[in-house]
Amino acid sequence: MKAPGPLRNRRLLAGQARRALARMSLRMRLLCLATALVATGLLAAGAVVNTALHGYLEGRVDARLQTTAQIAARITPPPGMESPQNVRVLSSFEDTTVSYVDDAGVPRTTFDSTTAAPGGGPRLPELDRDAVLDRAGQPFTVPARDGDHRWRVVALTRPDQLIESADQPVGNGSVIVATSLDEVDRTVQKTRTVSLTAGGTLLAVLALVGWFAVRSGLRPLTRIEETAEAITSGDFSHRIPETAGAQTEVGRLTTCLNRMLDQIDTAFRARAEAESRMRRFFADASHELRTPLVGIKGYTDLYRMGASQTRQETDHIMTRIAEESERLTRLVGDMLLLARLDEAAQGPAVGIGPAPAFPLERAPMDLRTLAADALHDVRALDATRPVTLTGPGGGRPSTAPTLADEERLRQVVTNLVGNAVAHSPGGTPIRIGVGVEDGLAVLEVADQGPGLSPEERQRVFERFYRADASRSRATGAGAGLGLSIVHSLVTAHRGDIELDTAPGEGCTFRVRLTLLAPMD
Repeated sequence: MKAPGPLRNRRLLAGQARRALARMSLRMRLLCLATALVATGLLAAGAVVNTALHGYLEGRVDARLQTTAQIAARITPPPGMESPQNVRVLSSFEDTTVSYVDDAGVPRTTFDSTTAAPGGGPRLPELDRDAVLDRAGQPFTVPARDGDHRWRVVALTRPDQLIESADQPVGNGSVIVATSLDEVDRTVQKTRTVSLTAGGTLLAVLALVGWFAVRSGLRPLTRIEETAEAITSGDFSHRIPETAGAQTEVGRLTTCLNRMLDQIDTAFRARAEAESRMRRFFADASHELRTPLVGIKGYTDLYRMGASQTRQETDHIMTRIAEESERLTRLVGDMLLLARLDEAAQGPAVGIGPAPAFPLERAPMDLRTLAADALHDVRALDATRPVTLTGPGGGRPSTAPTLADEERLRQVVTNLVGNAVAHSPGGTPIRIGVGVEDGLAVLEVADQGPGLSPEERQRVFERFYRADASRSRATGAGAGLGLSIVHSLVTAHRGDIELDTAPGEGCTFRVRLTLLAPMD
């Protein structure tokens, strides 16, 4: 069933108004809303003022009418059209008429002002004595005989007269006093016109001022829009200027958005760095994996082509293939170990659940055992090197109990010792330090080699980074993963590793772990 025509038209108009409002900008909607509220307020104030003014002026007219009527009721006009001076004085008020009627409401005498009555005078209803008594002297309004004028009327009964032949007083008729409301209506209309004119002018001025005020107030939103456009174009460093107070809504919004932009910028930078590291990792990994694979393929091709004529040559080819295979196995194992450590360090992925922790078989142990084994490892790698066992930074070694995975820490120490031997000249002294320092269990490996520059020091724990890219890899070392594994394993133990180095002053790698409290 379709809606009636007028209702359907109203719905269509309402829908069109909503669509037009939705197409307007926020600035224009706020201005229209503010202007509508101000216009409503001005109209309401004008209506209240005009109503109050009309009531006040009409009250004054009523007071004058009642006074005039009370005086006229006590005056006895002579028969005929001539009126005494006092009645003419009462009727001389502007646009005022005084009429005397009998008890049946039939007019007997009427006194008008000297000027022509507006609208031909009041159109009085039939006012007999009972009707006058019913009105109880309260003013009422009647229309004019001609036109749209209005008259205010008061009717009072005159005092009864005594007739000797009658047993009771006889009614002496009534007096009806009417005055025109033209002056009141003109005053109210003029006030209404002035109010509308002043209100319209004020509304226009306020709308103009409001436009600039809203524009100024919404300027932070414009800056937010400009910032969003800049970020969309790729400028993630753009920020919203903080022009408003920190306690205001715009100030808090600006602060929150800038924090969000900082996080987004940091996330994008981290993502870009991660992608760069990943590309570099794949490139380096491909290069490192290709080297032993090329060696294995080369020796295999030599064998297939019959290059080995004797058993000794065959054994040499097989030995080289085995060495390259072992090197490839170590490299793949190191990469898998780093991948597992990364997975454990990054935490749970969204929607996948908790990340598996890296398995560490923790048990009470003493770092001094690893330090003593490291001493023998150095002598086994290079018997010509002087090696000493001291405390952290020198002095006497001491116990350093901790809770850790001994096998993984042994891998850490082995890599540190191998790094010191590989990157310092033959015969360079190496010091192994172990003990307690600042409430932590400490193990350090120090050499007196060439040291590292500040730039090299910053990158020494990066994967596949090599300070000397031309060093020999005859033993399978030199892939640039050893120190990365050291850093990841120490971090997995919730410890830290630091490097003290400078060009020409050697390197000191210091591993610090939580000290195991003694058992009572």
